[in-house]
Amino acid sequence: METGDRYEPYRLIDPDGAAVEAVAIYFQELLAAGKAPSTVRSYGMNLLRWWRFLQAMDVPWDRATRREARDFSCWIQETIQPRKIMDEGPRAVRGAGALNPVTGKPSTGSGYAPATVVHSETVLRRFYDVHRDAGTGPLLNPFPLDLSHRSGLAHAHHNPEAWFNKLFAALPSNRDRALDNGGYFEADWPS
Repeated sequence: METGDRYEPYRLIDPDGAAVEAVAIYFQELLAAGKAPSTVRSYGMNLLRWWRFLQAMDVPWDRATRREARDFSCWIQETIQPRKIMDEGPRAVRGAGALNPVTGKPSTGSGYAPATVVHSETVLRRFYDVHRDAGTGPLLNPFPLDLSHRSGLAHAHHNPEAWFNKLFAALPSNRDRALDNGGYFEADWPS
Protein backbone atom coordinates (compact mmCIF):
# COMPACT_ATOMS: atom_id res chain seq x y z
CA MET A 1 0.00 0.00 0.00
CA GLU A 2 1.27 3.46 -0.86
CA THR A 3 1.59 5.69 2.21
CA GLY A 4 2.54 9.12 0.85
CA ASP A 5 5.36 9.22 3.43
CA ARG A 6 8.75 9.76 1.80
CA TYR A 7 10.48 7.84 4.63
CA GLU A 8 8.12 4.89 4.29
CA PRO A 9 6.63 5.17 0.79
CA TYR A 10 5.14 1.66 0.79
CA ARG A 11 3.90 -0.72 3.42
CA LEU A 12 2.99 -4.41 3.21
CA ILE A 13 -0.17 -5.05 5.20
CA ASP A 14 -1.13 -8.45 6.62
CA PRO A 15 -4.71 -9.82 6.41
CA ASP A 16 -5.50 -8.21 9.79
CA GLY A 17 -4.53 -4.75 8.48
CA ALA A 18 -1.25 -4.51 10.40
CA ALA A 19 2.06 -3.59 8.76
CA VAL A 20 4.38 -6.58 8.29
CA GLU A 21 7.36 -5.57 10.44
CA ALA A 22 9.90 -7.82 8.69
CA VAL A 23 9.09 -6.20 5.35
CA ALA A 24 9.11 -2.69 6.86
CA ILE A 25 12.66 -3.35 8.09
CA TYR A 26 13.69 -4.55 4.63
CA PHE A 27 12.13 -1.49 2.99
CA GLN A 28 14.13 0.74 5.36
CA GLU A 29 17.33 -1.10 4.32
CA LEU A 30 16.48 -0.48 0.67
CA LEU A 31 15.84 3.21 1.25
CA ALA A 32 19.03 3.57 3.31
CA ALA A 33 20.93 2.04 0.38
CA GLY A 34 19.57 4.78 -1.88
CA LYS A 35 16.92 2.74 -3.69
CA ALA A 36 14.13 4.73 -5.29
CA PRO A 37 10.56 4.43 -4.00
CA SER A 38 9.66 2.73 -7.29
CA THR A 39 12.25 0.04 -6.50
CA VAL A 40 10.76 -0.41 -3.03
CA ARG A 41 7.35 -0.85 -4.68
CA SER A 42 8.73 -3.38 -7.15
CA TYR A 43 10.40 -5.36 -4.39
CA GLY A 44 7.21 -5.09 -2.35
CA MET A 45 5.21 -6.73 -5.13
CA ASN A 46 7.62 -9.68 -5.03
CA LEU A 47 7.29 -9.90 -1.24
CA LEU A 48 3.49 -9.64 -1.47
CA ARG A 49 3.37 -12.67 -3.80
CA TRP A 50 5.65 -14.57 -1.39
CA TRP A 51 3.56 -13.54 1.66
CA ARG A 52 0.34 -14.66 0.00
CA PHE A 53 1.94 -17.96 -1.00
CA LEU A 54 3.15 -18.56 2.57
CA GLN A 55 -0.27 -17.62 3.93
CA ALA A 56 -1.91 -20.20 1.65
CA MET A 57 0.64 -22.78 2.85
CA ASP A 58 0.11 -21.70 6.50
CA VAL A 59 3.86 -21.14 6.98
CA PRO A 60 5.28 -18.11 8.83
CA TRP A 61 7.93 -16.20 6.84
CA ASP A 62 10.68 -17.01 9.32
CA ARG A 63 9.87 -20.74 9.21
CA ALA A 64 9.99 -21.06 5.43
CA THR A 65 12.41 -23.70 4.20
CA ARG A 66 14.04 -24.53 0.90
CA ARG A 67 10.99 -26.69 0.19
CA GLU A 68 8.60 -23.72 0.32
CA ALA A 69 11.03 -21.68 -1.77
CA ARG A 70 11.18 -24.47 -4.35
CA ASP A 71 7.38 -24.80 -4.43
CA PHE A 72 7.03 -21.03 -4.77
CA SER A 73 9.51 -20.99 -7.65
CA CYS A 74 7.51 -23.72 -9.41
CA TRP A 75 4.23 -21.95 -8.70
CA ILE A 76 5.33 -18.54 -10.01
CA GLN A 77 6.57 -20.14 -13.24
CA GLU A 78 3.23 -21.84 -13.86
CA THR A 79 0.68 -19.36 -12.53
CA ILE A 80 -1.36 -16.84 -14.45
CA GLN A 81 -0.83 -13.25 -13.38
CA PRO A 82 -3.97 -12.00 -11.58
CA ARG A 83 -3.82 -8.64 -13.36
CA LYS A 84 -3.79 -10.38 -16.73
CA ILE A 85 -6.98 -12.26 -15.87
CA MET A 86 -8.87 -9.03 -15.20
CA ASP A 87 -7.21 -6.67 -17.68
CA GLU A 88 -9.09 -5.78 -20.78
CA GLY A 89 -7.11 -2.63 -21.57
CA PRO A 90 -3.77 -2.19 -23.33
CA ARG A 91 -2.11 -4.72 -20.97
CA ALA A 92 -4.60 -7.51 -21.63
CA VAL A 93 -3.35 -11.01 -22.35
CA ARG A 94 -1.90 -11.51 -25.80
CA GLY A 95 -0.41 -14.58 -27.32
CA ALA A 96 3.15 -15.41 -26.37
CA GLY A 97 5.54 -13.42 -28.54
CA ALA A 98 3.07 -10.64 -29.42
CA LEU A 99 4.42 -7.17 -28.69
CA ASN A 100 3.07 -5.34 -25.67
CA PRO A 101 1.75 -2.01 -27.00
CA VAL A 102 2.86 -0.17 -23.84
CA THR A 103 6.39 -1.52 -23.35
CA GLY A 104 7.16 -2.85 -26.82
CA LYS A 105 8.44 -6.08 -25.23
CA PRO A 106 7.32 -9.50 -26.43
CA SER A 107 4.53 -11.00 -24.34
CA THR A 108 5.11 -14.21 -22.41
CA GLY A 109 1.42 -14.97 -22.54
CA SER A 110 -0.59 -15.07 -19.33
CA GLY A 111 2.23 -16.07 -16.98
CA TYR A 112 5.06 -14.20 -15.34
CA ALA A 113 8.02 -13.42 -17.59
CA PRO A 114 11.22 -15.38 -16.89
CA ALA A 115 12.93 -12.12 -15.86
CA THR A 116 10.17 -11.53 -13.28
CA VAL A 117 10.67 -15.03 -11.87
CA VAL A 118 14.42 -14.50 -11.54
CA HIS A 119 13.96 -11.01 -10.09
CA SER A 120 11.51 -12.36 -7.52
CA GLU A 121 13.99 -14.99 -6.36
CA THR A 122 16.74 -12.37 -6.10
CA VAL A 123 14.55 -10.03 -4.04
CA LEU A 124 13.53 -12.84 -1.69
CA ARG A 125 17.12 -14.04 -1.31
CA ARG A 126 18.21 -10.53 -0.36
CA PHE A 127 15.25 -10.13 2.04
CA TYR A 128 16.32 -13.26 3.90
CA ASP A 129 19.99 -12.23 3.78
CA VAL A 130 19.15 -8.91 5.47
CA HIS A 131 17.23 -10.66 8.24
CA ARG A 132 19.85 -13.37 8.68
CA ASP A 133 22.61 -10.79 8.98
CA ALA A 134 20.57 -8.74 11.48
CA GLY A 135 19.70 -11.84 13.53
CA THR A 136 15.98 -11.28 12.98
CA GLY A 137 15.32 -14.15 10.60
CA PRO A 138 16.22 -17.76 9.97
CA LEU A 139 19.88 -18.79 9.87
CA LEU A 140 19.40 -20.59 6.56
CA ASN A 141 18.13 -18.63 3.60
CA PRO A 142 15.34 -20.55 1.86
CA PHE A 143 16.49 -18.90 -1.38
CA PRO A 144 20.22 -19.69 -1.42
CA LEU A 145 22.33 -18.65 -4.35
CA ASP A 146 22.37 -21.93 -6.21
CA LEU A 147 24.89 -21.67 -9.00
CA SER A 148 24.06 -25.15 -10.29
CA HIS A 149 20.88 -23.68 -11.80
CA ARG A 150 22.77 -21.03 -13.65
CA SER A 151 24.51 -21.43 -16.97
CA GLY A 152 27.77 -21.56 -15.05
CA LEU A 153 30.02 -19.39 -12.98
CA ALA A 154 31.11 -16.16 -14.55
CA HIS A 155 34.52 -16.72 -16.11
CA ALA A 156 34.54 -20.35 -14.91
CA HIS A 157 36.69 -21.26 -17.90
CA HIS A 158 39.48 -18.99 -16.65
CA ASN A 159 42.20 -20.11 -14.26
CA PRO A 160 43.24 -16.98 -12.35
CA GLU A 161 46.23 -18.72 -10.72
CA ALA A 162 47.69 -19.67 -14.09
CA TRP A 163 47.00 -16.17 -15.37
CA PHE A 164 48.76 -14.62 -12.35
CA ASN A 165 51.78 -16.93 -12.73
CA LYS A 166 52.07 -16.02 -16.40
CA LEU A 167 51.83 -12.30 -15.61
CA PHE A 168 54.34 -12.58 -12.76
CA ALA A 169 56.84 -14.44 -14.97
CA ALA A 170 56.48 -11.77 -17.66
CA LEU A 171 57.48 -8.93 -15.33
CA PRO A 172 60.89 -7.65 -16.51
CA SER A 173 62.60 -7.04 -13.15
CA ASN A 174 62.73 -8.07 -9.51
CA ARG A 175 61.46 -4.61 -8.62
CA ASP A 176 58.29 -5.21 -10.63
CA ARG A 177 57.89 -8.67 -9.10
CA ALA A 178 58.12 -7.12 -5.62
CA LEU A 179 54.49 -6.04 -5.83
CA ASP A 180 53.63 -9.56 -4.66
CA ASN A 181 55.58 -8.89 -1.44
CA GLY A 182 54.00 -5.56 -0.53
CA GLY A 183 56.65 -3.71 -2.51
CA TYR A 184 59.70 -5.07 -0.64
CA PHE A 185 62.16 -7.92 -0.98
CA GLU A 186 63.55 -9.31 2.22
CA ALA A 187 66.93 -7.76 1.30
CA ASP A 188 65.25 -4.35 1.14
CA TRP A 189 63.63 -4.56 4.60
CA PRO A 190 65.06 -2.24 7.20
CA SER A 191 67.38 -3.96 9.69
